[in-house]
Order: sequence, then structure tokens, then C-alpha cells
Amino acid sequence: MNRPVLLALLGAVLLTGVAVGYGVFSANRAQPASTAYSALSLAPGPRILFRSTASESKGHAAMVTAADPGAPRAVSELECLRVDAAGGTGVCLRQDGMLSTFQAAILDADLHVAREIPLVGVPNRTRVSADGRLVAWTVFVAGDSYNNGRFSTRAGLIDLRSADMIDSLEFLPVTLDGHPYTAADLNFWGVTFAADDSTFYATMSTAGHRYLVQGDIASQSLRTIAQNVECPSLSADGKRIAFKSAIDGDPAKGWRLSVLDLASGVRTPLAETRSVDDQSAWLDANTIGYAIARGSDDADVWAVPADGTGSPRLLIPHAESPAALG
Repeated sequence: MNRPVLLALLGAVLLTGVAVGYGVFSANRAQPASTAYSALSLAPGPRILFRSTASESKGHAAMVTAADPGAPRAVSELECLRVDAAGGTGVCLRQDGMLSTFQAAILDADLHVAREIPLVGVPNRTRVSADGRLVAWTVFVAGDSYNNGRFSTRAGLIDLRSADMIDSLEFLPVTLDGHPYTAADLNFWGVTFAADDSTFYATMSTAGHRYLVQGDIASQSLRTIAQNVECPSLSADGKRIAFKSAIDGDPAKGWRLSVLDLASGVRTPLAETRSVDDQSAWLDANTIGYAIARGSDDADVWAVPADGTGSPRLLIPHAESPAALG
């Protein structure tokens, strides 16, 4: 989960009773009259979609070429809190009219809104499957009785082809360490999809522990497969998961960006040693992209090799939520 956003949300609740963070207001501020908007396309190609945090285009979906990501960006009129795209389908988590309402806007290849899905919380994470068929989202919610008024997370997904939806992963049966498990404090976030349009991975927390769970849409089930794995991102070949892990198992100490080999269970810490509070993205088979905050209202997208070698490099300044289109 994103600590700066969550802190902002908590402050907003205390002051107004509405779960809205500063990022929400930023994403919907009037833009300077000089902003030049472009018609963008989600067609496969060597480009990176992202959410701009630059002052002149803050909150807008934007795009750069993979070959020259530091070049001037093309900016869409579309405003989002989080974006993702794959297979010609996009998703924009955004404010929906009133301050306290949000939605997942499903986008076609020209970034036109094809469908709007109401969200029951403040948007935080989103993913689209490689073929564009499945879309997932994570939101912050408040009011769960077990949580003493603090924020929880809730994750859902939709099959755009069948229109079948799982409103919350909390509704699915869970197997923890081989045994059926139920608890009032189950939280889920950070969904990522496999290529079969049924298998997915996500983070589950309960009783102070965080687990990587493997889910199956067809059987409507979840099972734990590893501990201390948050915000997973599955590689295109389905063999590796990029993730953040709490240092010494304690999120208060920050997170280390790593890659998990699913077959062997081997974890490889990446060369990025700063705390990464983001759901990272595979930019290609060998490169992980992620956002590092530069204050409460700005961020940069960085990249690092997926095998633990090399060093981090600034990829897109004033940006977050990267998605490689191909």
C-alpha cells in the first residue's frame, strides 16, 4: 500500500469524514490553459503509458516512447489516479463527480471510456491482463469493525468478455498453508494476472502477516504460496514475480524490491535499495519499472534490471503508474 496516499486519506477522514487524499484533489485541479493534449493509442508498440505528476499535466494519462522515455511526453485529456493497459484495453481509476465517489473507467484502444465500474473505496492499484480481457483494482476502505476505524484494502476484478465480476477477493475461500482459513481481518491488494485468463496472484494479509496468494477465477479459490510478498507483478513468461517485501518483516522499516522465481522459490533482491512503496511493472523481460515519491504530490519512474545486477536509473521524471505497451 502507498504510505503517503494513505496518510493523506487518514487526514482527510479526520477533517471531513470523506476518504479523499490530496492526490484526488491534485488529479482534478484545473490545468494551465497552455497544456496541449494529444490523442493517444493503446495499440501494441514500444511505448510506456503512465500517470503524469508534472505540474502542467498533473493527474493526466501520458505516454512516451520506450526508446526515449525522457523526451517530451504526449498528454491525454483523461485524468486518473492510477492507470494500466495491455492488449488494447486500458483502465483509469478516477474520481467520479462527487468528491467521495470513484470508478474504474475501462478504456478502448483510443482511450475512450467503454465502461464505468463504481468503486467502494479510494483507488490505489490496478492491473489489466496481457490480452486485455481481465481488469483488477484495489481500493482503500474504512469502517471495518475489526480494524478500529483504520483503513483496510479491498481488491476486485472483472472479466470484460463475460462481464462476470468478483466484487471483493474476500468472498473467495482461502487455503492457508494447506488448510482452509477464515478470518475477519482478511485484506487483499495488488492483483496481477497470468496468461490463461483464470490464474492470478495478489497479496493477502491476516493476523499481522502478508502472503502471496494464487487465485483461480474458474474454481473461485485462493491459496497461499509464500510469505512477505506484497504488490506482485507477474512476468510475461509467467515464471517470475517482481514484488516488494517488508524489511525484517516490518512495513514500518520500508520495503525492498525483489524478484521471486516461482518454480524454485529463490528470491533475488534488486539493485534498488531505497524503499519502494509501489506495485512495480515489467517493462520488458529484463527490466522492472516502479515509482519513487519525491514528496507527497510528485514521483519519478525508475528502472532496474530484474536479475539483481546493475543499478537503478531514472526513466521518466514526474511520473508514476507505468505500463509498457509492447
